[in-house]
Amino acid sequence: MKLNGRTLALSLSLALAGSLSIASTAQAEECFPLGGVGIPNFFFEGEGQPMIISAALTGTVQNAAGKILAQRETATGLEMDLEHYFGRTDGGAFLTKDLAVLTAVPEKPGRYMIEITYDIQDGTTRGTLEGVSGQFNSYGLVDLRDPNDLQGLVRYSGEICR
Repeated sequence: MKLNGRTLALSLSLALAGSLSIASTAQAEECFPLGGVGIPNFFFEGEGQPMIISAALTGTVQNAAGKILAQRETATGLEMDLEHYFGRTDGGAFLTKDLAVLTAVPEKPGRYMIEITYDIQDGTTRGTLEGVSGQFNSYGLVDLRDPNDLQGLVRYSGEICR
């Protein structure tokens, strides 16, 4: 079969378009929104031990457990290094390493606005969330006045991908 220049160019263009389509399909990320509300409970495990966090969540994930690993005073409040284990009722789970920025509420000692950035850690995803990656955020309020009755409310949101 003899091809003229125009037929050859068309054939090459179609072949290239088909291979690009297959390549982009293989590399396309599947992203989905993540969001809901959490009401954390805090547990003091003793001097020198990390503060434990447990929360029932609504939304994309249904539970979280975590630790406050370190805390620093800042000019506007506090910063905390955290880690959280998030889980879903369908068996999906992942671990995050986090930074919380707490801004003191003026004229309300011990109360803070809180913003947390959660980074999903590579190799920690399980079940229906296997292979997800990304970062998401939360914001809310915490009351740290009484160490035996710490309280909080946060709204988490973002997008994660696999």
